[in-house]
Amino acid sequence: MHTAYSELLISQLTGNLSEDVSNFLSRNGCEQTALHSLKVGGAAKRIAITFGADPIEAEYAGYLHDISAVFPNEIRISIARQLGIEILQEEEIFPMIIHQKISQSMARDLFNIKNDAILNAIGCHTTLRKNSTLLDKVLFVADKIEWDQHGIPPYIKEITEALEKSIEIASYSYINYLWQKRETLRVIHPWLRDAYYELTNEEIDKVGGGIIENHSKDV
Repeated sequence: MHTAYSELLISQLTGNLSEDVSNFLSRNGCEQTALHSLKVGGAAKRIAITFGADPIEAEYAGYLHDISAVFPNEIRISIARQLGIEILQEEEIFPMIIHQKISQSMARDLFNIKNDAILNAIGCHTTLRKNSTLLDKVLFVADKIEWDQHGIPPYIKEITEALEKSIEIASYSYINYLWQKRETLRVIHPWLRDAYYELTNEEIDKVGGGIIENHSKDV
């Protein structure tokens, strides 16, 4: 096992991924993340069924997407370096964002996930990316609907209504929510920027959806 994981409490896997992830997160002091991850897994499965993605892949990606929460924000860049993860300047400035890449590595290393579709979706679940797959978008939207903060997401009405049209419009609605207040954000991750322009210039025109704008609180 990689030395980056040496301080973590890791139990033997049972084969029940939801239980294994919940147990792992709870044992390492992340009970709220465990609850969030179960909700995202369920939401991702439902959205996947609606739009024709693999529901099991979506469910598993949802369970695993935030397992890197076990690493405090202040050591995530160090952990990423130890794991050989490429670190962008924006991630150095705002380390929270790199948790998606760390979760991707942990899903492979600790939970024996070999499915590239699942791993790739986990690896971009916060920012999305250019040329994103259907599964990428499913996890991205599920995570935003079942957010891990207190209260009701300020964008929930827009993203829910957009989801009735297409997964592309739903993905765009959240990215545009951030884009409209980009001047207040610590950083704009280049993957999110790429996804914004791609969805604006291609997907939204293709499906004939409208532009949804929202001005609200930071990430």
